[in-house]
Amino acid sequence: MTTSTEHVTYGNTVCGIDGASLQITGCRFSASPMCDNFVDILMNAIAQTDTSKIWSDTDEMSTVYRGRDIHVVDAVRAFFTGAEQPNVHMTMEATFSKGCPGDRDADVYLDENDELANAHMRNKHFPVRAKIALYPMGVDDYMHHIAHVVNHAIDARIYSHTAHYNTYLAGDVQDIFDYIAWTVNYCGSNIHHY
Repeated sequence: MTTSTEHVTYGNTVCGIDGASLQITGCRFSASPMCDNFVDILMNAIAQTDTSKIWSDTDEMSTVYRGRDIHVVDAVRAFFTGAEQPNVHMTMEATFSKGCPGDRDADVYLDENDELANAHMRNKHFPVRAKIALYPMGVDDYMHHIAHVVNHAIDARIYSHTAHYNTYLAGDVQDIFDYIAWTVNYCGSNIHHY
């Protein structure tokens, strides 16, 4: 008796053409507070983040937010600033994405209102170091887009240095997330899939 194994297929689609027809931005992230009570810190940050304008799901490894770009960045900013604790070192890895041919019109809330649900979290300030790696997919001039995004960090005065596979940033948490919001908006407007 032979058994067949099912494999996935994404067809012969071009990046950003097939897949979701809606303008869905997504972010999957994992945070790691370096302390014994990390579970409480993470669960409290999730609980205090207003996700009424996005779709969200948390599993044992990470959290995903999906919706309009402004609301996804707003919720990730609120989670990160809510998880920050004085004297606790924390890292967070986040992947923002839009236009994947394998995406689908599901698990999303696309609120038409531009009012941010977590605007109050913009009042919290602390220094952070960050890194960004941009991967424009399906475009021939991808280096132009990467340079444009890095140059915006230089102009915003949050650029630290470039290293293998990423660009380092440093500054106030609000300046870093303003830059992320700008980058997500720029990429969503100029690149089919990133």
